[in-house]
Amino acid sequence: MDPSIIALIGIVVMLLLMFLKMPISFTMFVVGFTGVLIFASPGAAFNLLQAELWNQFSSYSLSIIPLYILMGEIIFRSGITEKLFVAAYKWFGHLRGGMAGTTVLASSGFAAICGSNSATAATMSTIALPELKKYKYDQALSTGSVAAGGTLGIIIPPSTVLIVIAIQTQQSVRQLFAATIIPGVMLMLLFLATISYLCMRNPELGPAGPKTPFKEKVLSLKGVIPVFLLFFFVVGGLFKGWFTPTESGAFGSLGAIILALSMRKLTWENLRLSIASTLRSSAMVILLIVAAMVFGRFLTLTRLPFAVAEWVVKLPIPPSAVLIIIFLIFVIGGSLMDALGFLIIAIPIFYPTVMALGYDPIWFAIVLNIVTSMGAITPPVGVNVFVVQGLSGGVAMSTVFRGAMYFLAPYVLLIALLIVLPQIVLFVVK
Repeated sequence: MDPSIIALIGIVVMLLLMFLKMPISFTMFVVGFTGVLIFASPGAAFNLLQAELWNQFSSYSLSIIPLYILMGEIIFRSGITEKLFVAAYKWFGHLRGGMAGTTVLASSGFAAICGSNSATAATMSTIALPELKKYKYDQALSTGSVAAGGTLGIIIPPSTVLIVIAIQTQQSVRQLFAATIIPGVMLMLLFLATISYLCMRNPELGPAGPKTPFKEKVLSLKGVIPVFLLFFFVVGGLFKGWFTPTESGAFGSLGAIILALSMRKLTWENLRLSIASTLRSSAMVILLIVAAMVFGRFLTLTRLPFAVAEWVVKLPIPPSAVLIIIFLIFVIGGSLMDALGFLIIAIPIFYPTVMALGYDPIWFAIVLNIVTSMGAITPPVGVNVFVVQGLSGGVAMSTVFRGAMYFLAPYVLLIALLIVLPQIVLFVVK
């Protein structure tokens, strides 16, 4: 049987197992191991378990993941996210749509220390939705701003998804973090512009709140300045070369602990919950990476990624058309499952194709991350929409999706700009 057919059968079986609710990491591992066993030999399959798995689990680069997750968990459980929201509201809540804009700004701040879209959406749902309801904001705009703001969690560094992409494509975490800052800020500003435009057209969507005296505005910064100092120290130190990505994660976790202690918010219970949540999340991510390695080895043996790359390069269509088709696949995949899970499945298949077309790997990694995060608010299964709806206290799913649709235009505009002007991503790292 043709090796590519065997690979396609493996992919179909993997999707079937996922449809039957088997965890993504298990499906990839089972299919990958079985494929190597059948396509190569039992010896090769068990050697994969013996040598390759140990190399992956003992990889120094993987230690960055639990460190960044721990930093975000401690910051979250210390209550600093509420201070971010309060500060943003005091500065911008008096504007039309200011509360929705506040949600986006607070999501950006939390994303900078969290690195997860669903965690950012869940956190801001519990904090922002009651306030938005109190100020009589439109339900669609309220829930949509929370769902869209949450997607910034995997775009603004430190992003666990970008770390995984860096590991899978053998790129520098430092370079990917540097390259994603400007696109992340641009997307945040486009979200704010969208909210402003909607509320100018229909002021009832987001009525203006009361004005805050300047003194109160300044005082509100007291609770959030330490968080931003921590962010600039961790990410800035990484860019300056003061420490490696793993060391930056360690400094970030230590800084988060010191910050929480100084605020007298780090109880034993909060510390226990932070560590437990970190262990669960880290185990999930690392198992995904290891399973992706096994599945990728199977695909490499069948040469499916390279066959796809050769076939695509020979197509009588421009490379940009191929790229758009690939991005559409990632949008659909990101809407059907978690961004990280789909990226890990799809990168071994499509990354060689894009490299064969001559695109820059850093640029592709950043745009791919943005495209997949858009899937988190795209029907029919936008992950962030389900998270927000579950915490909204009874808002209809159709209403949340309608609100999320407002923010697809900024995504499309940003992606178009990055395709036309790749220098937006590359000038920082080239």
